[in-house]
Amino acid sequence: MWEGTAIPSGYRLEWSGQYEALQRVKARLAVVVPLTLAVIALLLYLTFGSVVEMGIVMLSLPFALIGGVWAMWLLDYNLSIAVAVGFIALAGVAAETGVVMLLYLDHAWEDITRDGRKPSLAELVGAIEHGAVNRLRPKLMTVAAIMLGLLPALWTHGTGADVMQRIAAPMVGGMVTSTILTLVVIPALYYLWRRRGLEAV
Repeated sequence: MWEGTAIPSGYRLEWSGQYEALQRVKARLAVVVPLTLAVIALLLYLTFGSVVEMGIVMLSLPFALIGGVWAMWLLDYNLSIAVAVGFIALAGVAAETGVVMLLYLDHAWEDITRDGRKPSLAELVGAIEHGAVNRLRPKLMTVAAIMLGLLPALWTHGTGADVMQRIAAPMVGGMVTSTILTLVVIPALYYLWRRRGLEAV
């Protein structure tokens, strides 16, 4: 309220415009983001039946979000509903690629533990390398398809370009860091987990 301004009874002053829209975005994100992460975690647990494997895949999300934040910073974009949609979509894609990597690693693990045999650490390393290498081509194909599909939206001009660019930007940046995580970090975490199980036996 401005000093010296008399407001008649029954009236009030409120900030509107972009400020009001930003407040609505923050309120929605406070509900949508935790709900999205909870749904992803639940689906992962139902898929693998293991809290550890669910946690390994969930670790892919921060790495993907880092790339998205870098892309937003480089392009000088601010937080908006379109950006939030891009990050939510990025979280889903990062989780999906992590799931596929874990499936390949699980198949390799099952091959070396068939008939109840206990593998050596060298066999474990070889199985993880085999599973990760098998995932290399489909992972790179997935990343290339997503990025090539989003680059036109990132460079488009005209009606609706502002919205499309802010949806595409976090996904393009996030896929770069997500690829590094999926191909390097997840196999390393998987090795540490399985090695600990072998040592405990």
